[in-house]
Amino acid sequence: MRRLARISCVFALGAFAVLIGCSEPQFSDGEKTTIASLALNTLPALKPDTTNRFADVPAAAALGSTLFFDQGMSRDGTVSCSTCHKIDRQFQDDLPQAVGIGRTNRRTMPLAGVARDPWFFWDGRRDSLWAQALTPLENPLEQAGNRAAFAHYIKKRFGERYERIFGPLPDLSSVPANASPLGTDAEKAAWNAMPDSQAEDVNRVFANIGKAIAAFERSIEPPQTRFDRLAIDLASGAKPQADDAFSPEEILGLKLFIGKANCVTCHNGPRFTDNSFHNTGVPPVADLPPDRGRVDAITQVEADPFNCFGAFRDGDDSACRELRFMVKSGPELVRAYKTPSLRGAATRPPYMHAGQFSSLDEVVAHYSKAPASVEGTSEVHPLQLSERERAALVAFLKTLAE
Repeated sequence: MRRLARISCVFALGAFAVLIGCSEPQFSDGEKTTIASLALNTLPALKPDTTNRFADVPAAAALGSTLFFDQGMSRDGTVSCSTCHKIDRQFQDDLPQAVGIGRTNRRTMPLAGVARDPWFFWDGRRDSLWAQALTPLENPLEQAGNRAAFAHYIKKRFGERYERIFGPLPDLSSVPANASPLGTDAEKAAWNAMPDSQAEDVNRVFANIGKAIAAFERSIEPPQTRFDRLAIDLASGAKPQADDAFSPEEILGLKLFIGKANCVTCHNGPRFTDNSFHNTGVPPVADLPPDRGRVDAITQVEADPFNCFGAFRDGDDSACRELRFMVKSGPELVRAYKTPSLRGAATRPPYMHAGQFSSLDEVVAHYSKAPASVEGTSEVHPLQLSERERAALVAFLKTLAE
């Protein structure tokens, strides 16, 4: 019986691996090197955020956690960061497009490892984690607040905590209850009527709100998975534990991922992302506003007063390398979106920047066929994967969530 089992395992894998007892896959030295580069234990220590001197201050992270879950941080008191970034769902919401005060046009991204990103949101329209945290607060479809109201709220509810971290709050007694350069017509008028020094005071408080939330979000890291345990065993020469051993189908999927299917070109490193932007021919959603991806985000990140070149950055501009050298134009930016991390992806459908695909099977089928992009040029070429190969890829992807 043991011999029959061994023969059946080899037959199932074909030329892709030689097994001993169905638990010891054989990989080439090159494959082992690539697999090792994807393991979570190769993830370097998180670098300090020199644009946010409070990034690693425990009290700032504690305040940020409070604000992250506080529905008072919205126009009507019903929405918080955690409305879309649910703590029990990998800090995302399982919806095709996020829903706050209204329905947005993008899928909520998970937060594990987000502090390691050079750009934020699907299109990279913010260049720091703390600047990103500010954007939903004033987005009319998300938390729909305004920065003057947030400054008053912080002083009323968290004044002592804020001042222990960031220093004295400014005098807000003459600041309008509602004012923002991005708000309603009335809020914009109130903002424009404020003295420059008063607007700067409010912006400073607003920036510190983002820095506190970012300090909390830096603590969210991806967990080790069954894939990581296999990668460690391969690197050390240890025999996988029975519960961690890959099935023949999962081994085939891994070999396809780093080989024929070429997924690893963009989904590389221990977070399975190159942190870049690509047009992969993902179709638009019919009832959503036009969305051109990275090409329209360039002007947004340059205009953001909270970007790395702005007055609210801590430290010097040596941290602004990404912003200084970013690609500002070119056809490759059209309908280009960030490569998402694949860690945990199997348990958080739907997929793509607006939830276009409901399952990993649909995602793999899309890349196998590689349809043309509706605008710009897709970087993906047809893979012509068989049904068995597509299923094997999906099986492997599931090991990144177990």
